[in-house]
Amino acid sequence: MSDDKPITQSETPEPEDASPEQAAAPETEEKQPLSDEEKTAKIAEAKAKAAANKKAAEDAEPKPPWEEKPAPPVHEEAADDPDAVALETEMPGIVLATDRYAGEVTLTVPAGRIVEVCEFLKRDRAFTFLVDLTAVDWPEREEGRFDVIYWMHRFDDSKRLRLLAVVADEQPIASVAQTWKTANWMEREVYDLFGVVFEGHPGLERIPSPRAADRLRAGRHRAGWRRRCRCPRGESPCAAGGR
Repeated sequence: MSDDKPITQSETPEPEDASPEQAAAPETEEKQPLSDEEKTAKIAEAKAKAAANKKAAEDAEPKPPWEEKPAPPVHEEAADDPDAVALETEMPGIVLATDRYAGEVTLTVPAGRIVEVCEFLKRDRAFTFLVDLTAVDWPEREEGRFDVIYWMHRFDDSKRLRLLAVVADEQPIASVAQTWKTANWMEREVYDLFGVVFEGHPGLERIPSPRAADRLRAGRHRAGWRRRCRCPRGESPCAAGGR
């Protein structure tokens, strides 16, 4: 049996006295409805404000109309680009062609001088980051089957510059892995997919992916794509299945 005694009404704690501020606070008055005159005045004020806004909108200069058919960007010469000018000044005749499209500049340079061009752009023009290195295959083009493309970024003004070097089938091009370390893997990828050899690469070999290689070989055969295997004998994944 518990020793606790039940609390009777007389033992219930008395509520604390209200503070003087609470005691002095007046009761909230109920909001009185507007009279007819006040309603009419507010309506007139709202109408006058709306009329003033409408008048201001009518007096403002009209916005240009939307283009019914937006004009696509066009290719144009970019010989006046500051980086193209600096490169041409440093190495006269090095820029074979220029192109500006959608605000981005592409410079075509000789494949045999790609390293010194990249070194200059990194050292003197602050293109310290290589965004991508890839290639484009033009099987029917006589002047060179592959475009090797270098896409660089400058952090100072967030500008990107693209280099393009044309190489023929079976023609090697110098590696830029010593200029940008990120080129190491990118050049291996281009070698694996296109067969472009990068001379001076620290470890040029195919990227191991047997399933992807099988699918790629099948696609090349269907397209009539043939090239000579450049893998060392005894170490080639092509030795078992061919290309």
